[in-house]
Amino acid sequence: MSAVVETASLLADRINALEESATLAMSKKSRELAAQGHKVINLSVGEPDFKTPKHICEAAKQAIDEGYHGYSPVAGYADLRKAIADKFNRDNNLNWKAENVVVSNGAKHSLANVLQVLVNPGDEVIIFSPYWVSYSEMVKLAEGKSVVVEGPFENDFKVTPEQFEAAITDRTKVVMFASPNNPTGSVYTEAELRAIGEVVARHDNVFVLADEIYEYINFTPEGHFSIGSIPAIADRVITVNGVAKGYAMTGWRIGYIGAAKWIAEGVEKLQGQVTSGANSIAQRATLAALTGPMECTTEMREAYERRRDLVVKLLKEVPGFRVNVPQGAFYAFPDVSHYFGKSDGNTTIQNSDDFALWLLNVAYVSTVAGSGFGAPNCLRLSTAASDEALTEAVERIKAAVSTLQ
Repeated sequence: MSAVVETASLLADRINALEESATLAMSKKSRELAAQGHKVINLSVGEPDFKTPKHICEAAKQAIDEGYHGYSPVAGYADLRKAIADKFNRDNNLNWKAENVVVSNGAKHSLANVLQVLVNPGDEVIIFSPYWVSYSEMVKLAEGKSVVVEGPFENDFKVTPEQFEAAITDRTKVVMFASPNNPTGSVYTEAELRAIGEVVARHDNVFVLADEIYEYINFTPEGHFSIGSIPAIADRVITVNGVAKGYAMTGWRIGYIGAAKWIAEGVEKLQGQVTSGANSIAQRATLAALTGPMECTTEMREAYERRRDLVVKLLKEVPGFRVNVPQGAFYAFPDVSHYFGKSDGNTTIQNSDDFALWLLNVAYVSTVAGSGFGAPNCLRLSTAASDEALTEAVERIKAAVSTLQ
């Protein structure tokens, strides 16, 4: 009889080294409690609560009827790639052509592709923190080294050019960040991005991986600015975007990049061996999204802004919470460290992981600990929910923390 083998030891080291996605883990626990009959308010997943606009769905139905049933080109359909290039030129002042575009299975896939294409073992990737949970794990899979630079609460969680430049070494290959940001909702202004661009321009071997998936959910008067539009560094900026957030198309799984041709070709080469082309029907729906009316996106942005105002107001009424005002995306990211070390008599809160799990078990409100985002003092709440759900969630949180001493 063979000896019992610990199954984890049979997995590849790269998998054992990975952390589980914090957002997906909390969502799973929320579903388990809901299945037990508890009324859980799930604010853990970054997913629009709107339905995909009708004209986009109709385009998908038409694509089925027109016979888009086969494999799609690895880099995406030619007309979609052209539409994306046109969008980059029109909205972002990025001078790309279809040959500079690769369509992938979501913006997450696009980010992972770029890191695999650019990063060699031991290369350093500077990550502006707080960051989306998968960034550091993607770098790990690429055998790179994450260098995390923290944007302080007092600066609206944004990294300064001076902090960025101080982190650059002769091993630095990529700097990556999102604006608007997940989890903080912070938005880098044009002036701030130009200052960061000046740092990049002084370091010829540094590439910028700009995550712009929340581009259309921006509440600032000046609107979105793409760092890739700065001429001095345009060829070294890879812009990642997609349709999940701005068009409420999370399940359609379409993301894309705009980059120098040699980078796009590298991504296409990699994708050809791993996933091949993205879903054919979803690509046709994406074409309709990018070339169709924008009223739906505007209406969603306005709803998110209203909810932002509501949640910020309510969270500021929770004793001990420090709350910034998000300028984009659909999250609130309060600092909850006031409660670390406090107890309800049964549970002592030591960190944000404890706090998030405690809230789920006691108040049945699902959030995500800031530790997974590189900000262990904070808690992420998605505001992509109804006004009623958001109001009740914060009321439950307020009642729960009143028991902590």
